[in-house]
Amino acid sequence: MKKLFMTLTLALALMLCACAQAAEWEFTDRDQDASYDEASATRITLSDEGIAIDGTGATADGSVLTISAEGTYILSGALSNGRIVVSCTDGEKVQLVLSGVDIHCEDYAALYVEEADKVFVTLAEGTENTLSDGADYALEDGDNVDATVFSRADITFNGAGALAVTGNYNHAIVSKDDLAVTGGAYTITAVGHGLNGKDCVKISGGTFSIDAGSDGIQSDNDEDAGRGYVYITGGDFDIAAMGDGIQAETELRIEGGDFDIVTGGGSVNDSTQSDWGFWGGREQATEETASAKGLKAGVALTIAGGTFNIDSSDDALHSNGDMTISGGAISIASGDDGAHADETLSVSGGEIVISQSYEGMEAANVGISGGTIDIASSDDGLNTAGGNDSSALGDRPGRGAFDTDDGSDLAISGGTVVIDASGDGIDANGSIYVSGGEVYVNGPTSGADGAIDYAGEAVISGGTFIAVGPSGMAQNFSQGSSQCAALISASGAAGETVEIFNANGNVLLSFTPAKSYSSILVSLEALSVGESYTVSIGGENTATVTLESTITGSGGMGGMGGRNADGFGGGMNRR
Repeated sequence: MKKLFMTLTLALALMLCACAQAAEWEFTDRDQDASYDEASATRITLSDEGIAIDGTGATADGSVLTISAEGTYILSGALSNGRIVVSCTDGEKVQLVLSGVDIHCEDYAALYVEEADKVFVTLAEGTENTLSDGADYALEDGDNVDATVFSRADITFNGAGALAVTGNYNHAIVSKDDLAVTGGAYTITAVGHGLNGKDCVKISGGTFSIDAGSDGIQSDNDEDAGRGYVYITGGDFDIAAMGDGIQAETELRIEGGDFDIVTGGGSVNDSTQSDWGFWGGREQATEETASAKGLKAGVALTIAGGTFNIDSSDDALHSNGDMTISGGAISIASGDDGAHADETLSVSGGEIVISQSYEGMEAANVGISGGTIDIASSDDGLNTAGGNDSSALGDRPGRGAFDTDDGSDLAISGGTVVIDASGDGIDANGSIYVSGGEVYVNGPTSGADGAIDYAGEAVISGGTFIAVGPSGMAQNFSQGSSQCAALISASGAAGETVEIFNANGNVLLSFTPAKSYSSILVSLEALSVGESYTVSIGGENTATVTLESTITGSGGMGGMGGRNADGFGGGMNRR
């Protein structure tokens, strides 16, 4: 009995492993091979007067062409109201070579793959091909066909020709299994999604012009943790979507390509309602609105390369789990967050420019070890706040004075970060740790916010850090820091360069704030306890600061910091 139980347990485990497929981050040789043997292929000429077939494996019934055997089929011609049906066994592979076809089906999919192991749609070089459908389908009970190209098997598009697909009924191209594209030029217009692969969408090349009433590119399998992913290694993408630009139920991984993405009409259409309550915080819109994010992942978003121009009404980059950015050039204008992750957001490389956002970059935990980041935000620049996508909404000014440490930490160990924030420049509901890199913060002008705001501790052990902002909520780094920091009471205007000189008159730091301020927080590796430094603003020496301890100067209410014995800006003599 024990042996039987162990055998059954092992069998069940094997069955569960078989059901949970792992993501396949690769393309097959045949996916990328658009060649075909013309001599052995079946040639088909489409016409409203009759479909001509030269070869085997295909039959015609009026304007419906059915392919029922493995092989290569070269198609040309036009049907004003007809369709292609692939109906083979689930072990057979079919290659359809589109060599100048124009097919419209008024009440069903123009290309329908009912059954096959895999179908390859090859766009013959130099040809233009068109597939379209009508606005109403004639469906029987249980029939879920809802796209101009609808496949119940894996389908791959390749070749060097062009294909225009118009989805008047709902979607343009749908695969209920895998959808792969390795070449070709595509013009996609759809009432619903542009490209949808239930199990995955994989793209290694091609040019794409997508105009979608819902998502531009989507994989939506929510039943298998190893499926529902999108993987892109190359291609040129011009996507206008009323929903998400590219959406993966699980993982979205991009390693290359050029992307121009506009969602929800762009950043001018703020996805959050600007109603200001008693505390001055924005409240969420009362009506549920459709997601209109640029890049969206349910589990993990990874960007390792590529060029991105994203103009989104909702978050430009979004993950319900983790987000990792290690490369690429990313330009963002967002009506909501520039980048949001519910869990951890990590940046180790790449160039990120967020020219417009509500929160610049937000996650439960943020780690920056490399790359360059330039943020403009109407609220916080960098924010760690428990990961809730609406964590900043309904908030109130002066929140740092009352926050408790929830473990949402920010760590900066490398890279260059420039922030221009109307809310807190850096806001951590946990702690801030700086061990390297360069950080330049243009904080708010409102006294209710600060250049930095933290609930736990702020520890600096290396790097260059300067932050300007109002004095009322100003906070310094914590006493546990090993690198010297000074909080200085000094006022300046936008465009007036701040310079820090040592006793020998050498410039240690130069920074030109983007707005007016009344406090300066500075920490540099060159600062030493017991030494005096001169602060120059707009070319005039404004103050002399003597570092009496590693942390010199303490601010106002922010984080319940309080004042030290010698008051705000202790150890500083004004000139």
